[in-house]
Amino acid sequence: MSADLGHVSTWIFDLDNTVYPLESGLAAQISDRITTYVERLTGLGRDEARTLQKRYLIEHGLTLRGLMLHHGVDPHEYHAMFADLPLAGLKPDPALARAIGRLPGRRLVFTNADTGHAARVLDQVGLADLFDEIFTIEHAGFIPKPQPHAFERLVSERKVTAGEACFFDDAAHNLAPAAKLGMTTVLVGAAERPAAAHIDHVAPDLAHFLATARVAEPA
Repeated sequence: MSADLGHVSTWIFDLDNTVYPLESGLAAQISDRITTYVERLTGLGRDEARTLQKRYLIEHGLTLRGLMLHHGVDPHEYHAMFADLPLAGLKPDPALARAIGRLPGRRLVFTNADTGHAARVLDQVGLADLFDEIFTIEHAGFIPKPQPHAFERLVSERKVTAGEACFFDDAAHNLAPAAKLGMTTVLVGAAERPAAAHIDHVAPDLAHFLATARVAEPA
């Protein structure tokens, strides 16, 4: 059955591994660069640096947050390492563009990435013109998802009515704070719905999910 999203007037999408598939390989490239950064910063061997990277990711929701708290890392200097990240593996998805384009109301990107990376990725996949706003880690005061503060700041600063919003993310734990605020949640890339009360729908194929969902008719 198609999802009934007729109540939704604000559509909020995660960026990485959500508006493009995990199979693109970009996530692996990003992770590899972060490992190299941690390795150089701490003097640890590569395996130890990767372990620390993943520990900060689990504990803080974002490796950068752990590096800021425990190593005094400047987030702008950190994000500079992604400025020349190759994006050749990302391809425009005309079906996804059409499906997003049919959604009535506001469309936002909510990402733990920085503004420069978000803009580059959206341009590369041909979706830049379909979103009204991008809310990045800078806008959240460098407090990442799934921290409730990041969601509360998004809702407050972008004047989002949570009960009329739908949030799409490839990470199940990022959906919990959205659900607590009253948003409808969609887990992207999952084959089936996990037994979790904070997940309303799953979208193995985001384009198909959006194309078949029931949405409000244009005014």
